[in-house]
Amino acid sequence: MSANLLYAQSGGVTSVINASAAGVIQAARAWPDRFGKVFAAHNGIIGALTEQLFDLSFEREQAIADLRHQPGGAFGSCRYDLEDIKTHRPYYERLIRVFSAHDIEYFFYNGGGGSMLTAQRLLQVSAQLGYPLRVIGIPKTIDNDLPETDTSPGFGSAAKYVAVSTREAAFDVASMAGTSTKVFILEVMGRSAGWLAAAGGLAESTPGELPLLLLFAERNFHEPAFLNAVQARINSHGYCVIVASEGLRDDKGSYPWADTGASVAVSLASLVRKRLGYRAHWSVADYLQRSARHIASSTDLDQAYACGSAGVRLAAEGADGLMVTLKRMTDVPYRWETASTALSSVADQECPVPDQYISQDGFGITELARRYLRPLIQGEAFPPFREGIPYYERLQLKRVETQLPAFKME
Repeated sequence: MSANLLYAQSGGVTSVINASAAGVIQAARAWPDRFGKVFAAHNGIIGALTEQLFDLSFEREQAIADLRHQPGGAFGSCRYDLEDIKTHRPYYERLIRVFSAHDIEYFFYNGGGGSMLTAQRLLQVSAQLGYPLRVIGIPKTIDNDLPETDTSPGFGSAAKYVAVSTREAAFDVASMAGTSTKVFILEVMGRSAGWLAAAGGLAESTPGELPLLLLFAERNFHEPAFLNAVQARINSHGYCVIVASEGLRDDKGSYPWADTGASVAVSLASLVRKRLGYRAHWSVADYLQRSARHIASSTDLDQAYACGSAGVRLAAEGADGLMVTLKRMTDVPYRWETASTALSSVADQECPVPDQYISQDGFGITELARRYLRPLIQGEAFPPFREGIPYYERLQLKRVETQLPAFKME
């Protein structure tokens, strides 16, 4: 007999997370004998806890298909991971009560490592309580730090945005460097992993074309070496473009920028002006890098959708406690397929940029890194435009009638 399915989005969203949602919903609709209604939680796991669910059976097929074009999280996301079962067991038991009240036996959590830990814990509690719940993780993070997968959906598009923005900014600075700005700094996301900083290296059509300087979260910041590298690039090209991870640390492994209240980009610009005397401009990519659906990688979009639909296929085949992964078959041409791994192997884990991907001087990427990164940003998947701006069709988002008493979150 068919049972209902609940899908939820978690953590910082991406420009293609809704493509994964479309993959889940459309695949589930194609298996009416296995899956009943498809629900979506409002604001991730918080919506599941508070019984704020959307009944997606009211959504038109075209509206679901159009989710592929829409950035952000169509159902709302949250930065809220459930704590240890021993201290927060009532939360997990509440989830099981919500699932039981709405005949939900499939739970799909679309997020990163922290979300996979929550999914794994929920799986454990459901087994302890004897509730028939299948849990499948759908990967997502622009940080690209999930292990066991070739890449994380969302990263390819963010990487494309960083590479394109860095290249365009470099041409701008080059045109003004003779009498104005000589140094431009772009701060990108990546608290613990420098994958997006590495993507800045793709701004070059050929290695050495641009005076780039990449600062990785994996490498501690050393001021003299940094200043010498900036000066060397100005000497050779007349200007320098820097892409810095937000998680940049000093020689002691701490975050000195946090103490000053200034961002990494602001601090570096101030250092350049003070120590080298050059005019420096800066920018923080922030939400722009993860929401830029207008310049998404079509490879990334296809992978995000495939992960959603593959998760449903796994569940239909009886799989449980897995996260969908992407497996690289070849580099050139780039070929990939979906696979899976145990939630326990990715829960709360991180995958940093490997040493062999970072150049010997610590300020660039190697050819091996280029070989890995290039395929992920390939192809353009423009959204439909109306009157000059992207058009995104809104969903009806009809709420499910609550069955349980309100739940107070602390």
